[in-house]
Amino acid sequence: MPPRSLNATFSTRAMKRRYEVWFLHLALADGSGAWWIRYLLLNLGRSYGGGCAGQPRGEPVQIGVAWVPRAGPPENYGAGFPQDGLEVSERFQSPFAIEVSGNRMDENSCRGAFEVDGHRFSWDLHYRSTASYSMSDKGWIGFSHTPHANAVVSGRIRYDDRIWENETLGYGMQGHHCGYRHRRSWTWAHVAVVSAPYGDLSSFEVVEHETLLRRRFHRARLWHEGQLFDFTKLEIIERTTDPFRWTVHCSHPENGTTLVAIFDGTGSGTLRLPYPRTNCTGAFEVINNSLASAKLYFKRSELPPIEFLAPGGAVLEMAD
Repeated sequence: MPPRSLNATFSTRAMKRRYEVWFLHLALADGSGAWWIRYLLLNLGRSYGGGCAGQPRGEPVQIGVAWVPRAGPPENYGAGFPQDGLEVSERFQSPFAIEVSGNRMDENSCRGAFEVDGHRFSWDLHYRSTASYSMSDKGWIGFSHTPHANAVVSGRIRYDDRIWENETLGYGMQGHHCGYRHRRSWTWAHVAVVSAPYGDLSSFEVVEHETLLRRRFHRARLWHEGQLFDFTKLEIIERTTDPFRWTVHCSHPENGTTLVAIFDGTGSGTLRLPYPRTNCTGAFEVINNSLASAKLYFKRSELPPIEFLAPGGAVLEMAD
């Protein structure tokens, strides 16, 4: 039997309280902005068709897009669907696929189209990567998987009369998160950057969130030169929402690696997104900037330090 895909579906139509989301973050190669595309399942087994009936953004199946331009304010739009037309691959099975009303995501591509608030969106994208891993996996409680950590994205996006199309449209990541509920507080960041003089697409991802009994979980992973570095210790140097910044010191004492990551989400790219609670008691606010800047300083034992710079296109996200 082939190994289970990191995108493989966890939810069933009998689960009354659970969210599951697949998403793609794409920083355009021309530097003009970033796109965030997400496919969400919410409480499929709940009464009255699933989701959170009667609440804003309470549909059981949701497709969302966010456009974060380099110049101008970010925009966030979404469309909701009943689950009658939902087609999804079997639980835990590969290959993965999810589709509703022509909006589809599978292991290496996504497409979709909808109209909302007088705007028309469509996309047909393909992505490839050399790095994949799990950031956390607590089964029924929840998990955070990264099937494509250093994604190179090709294809086409249309927003009204504007079109972005290229064989190398941009760089980013594709993630898959699931849980009984969202964490009460978290900080998460990701960046993919061409690491001169090597020419390879390196990536770094770090997360810190609450767990049971007031404890905190953290994990940081760097993919560089075909190798995955896992950091076992994390120290938060700075975490603020105004200004929107996060600085962390990561280390692995056993192998002598350290990494300092500075994420800066100040500027016009910040979105405040409503996330629905899985118990249907409303929504809570998540701060996200998909055009954040990042500086990484990586050191391996006796080797010279390496600096990675991404002036835009990193993701920084916080919730409290």
